Amino acid sequence: CRHGPASPAMKVVVIGGGAAGLGVGWRLLQAGAQVTVLDRAQPGHGATWAAAGMIAPASEHGGDNPTEAGFASYSSVLWPSFAKELEEKSGVQIGYRRCGSLVCSHREGAPAPAGARRLDTAAARALEPMLTCAVQSALWLEDEAQVENRALGRALVRAFLAAGGELLANEPVVRIENDGARVLGARTPFNVFEGDAYVLAAGAWTGRIEGLADSVLPPVVPVKGEMISLVPPPGAVMPACVVRDEHVYLVPRATRLCVGATMENAGFDTSLTPRARQWLFDSAVALMPDLAHWPLHEHWAGLRPGSPDRLPILGQTALSGLFAATGQYRNGILFAPAVAESLCALILGRAPGVDVRSFEPRLFAGAEFAQE
Repeated sequence: CRHGPASPAMKVVVIGGGAAGLGVGWRLLQAGAQVTVLDRAQPGHGATWAAAGMIAPASEHGGDNPTEAGFASYSSVLWPSFAKELEEKSGVQIGYRRCGSLVCSHREGAPAPAGARRLDTAAARALEPMLTCAVQSALWLEDEAQVENRALGRALVRAFLAAGGELLANEPVVRIENDGARVLGARTPFNVFEGDAYVLAAGAWTGRIEGLADSVLPPVVPVKGEMISLVPPPGAVMPACVVRDEHVYLVPRATRLCVGATMENAGFDTSLTPRARQWLFDSAVALMPDLAHWPLHEHWAGLRPGSPDRLPILGQTALSGLFAATGQYRNGILFAPAVAESLCALILGRAPGVDVRSFEPRLFAGAEFAQE
C-alpha cells in the first residue's frame, strides 16, 4: 500500500473505529487518500479494547484453515515494524514484545504446530514454575508476541489524526444507501457521508447496518467473550510468557495477569456474569494453583465479530465501492497490520502482499451462520 500516492481526489469513508478501521484509514492517509472514520461510540473502545492482545499465529492457527494460518503468519511478521512505526507516529507506547507462548496439555501427544518445541512436564515447569504438576506436556513457541491492546487503540487514533484523518465518534452508521449496484452514501442519524470508496469495519455491529442484501455480505454476528485480570500479591512473580491450555489463556502485563476468555452467542448482551468470572478464575487456578491467592483486578466483556465459517471477511463486496474488513473473530489484534495493508492495496487497485482471495465477501454471499 506504500508504493506511491493515491489520487488526490479519492475520498474514503470508513465505518468503524477499531483496530481494523483505524489501521486501514491510517494506511490510506499515508497513500494520499482523504479518509473519514465514523464510529458508533468511542474509537478503539470496542473489541480492540476488550481483547487480550495476543499475537499468536501458531497457537491460534496451528491446525486450522491453512489460508487463514498463512494470513496470520504474514501479519505476525508485519507486527514489529508496524508497532515501531505506530509508536513513532503516535507517541504512544503500545507494549509490543515477543515473549513466547507456552501451550500446555493435560494429555500426551497433542499435535504440534510448525516451529514448536515440545517440552516434558519438568522442562515446562522450569520455564514457568507456577504450572500445575498435572500438565503432561507443553509446546514452546518462542516467536509469539503480545501487545497492550488498549494502548494500541489510543495509538491508532493519534496516528490517524496526526496523518490528517477525520474521526467522528458517536456517529453510528445505520444504513448503506445504494442503488443495487453501487454505494451512494453512509447514513447516520445526523448526516449522509459520501465517498469514492467505503470500508465496512464495524465488527460485531456489521449485521445491524441496513441497506445491504444477503448477496452483498454474509451475516456477521456478535460472539460474547468475558475476561478477568488478576494482580500479584506482594512477593509474587508474574509469568514471563503467555501460558495457555485447552480452556484458558493467561497473558502477563506489567501489573496484571489477563485471563480469557469465554465464548457465547448472546446477541449484543455484554453484561458480566458471576458464572463466567468464577469459571475463568477456577480454570486459571487449575493451570497455575498459586493464582488462588491473586486478587481479582477487573472483569469485562466484549463482542467478537463472527462470520459463518469463522474466517475473516476481507475485500470488495458485490456493491461497487464497498469493501469489507470484518469477521476477524478472535484475531482482530493479530490480523491488524495485514488487514490494514491488504485493504489499503485493494481499495487503491493494487495487489496485496498476501493472498486474501479466500476471504472475499462474494464467496460467502448468502451463507448462513453456523450456531455452536
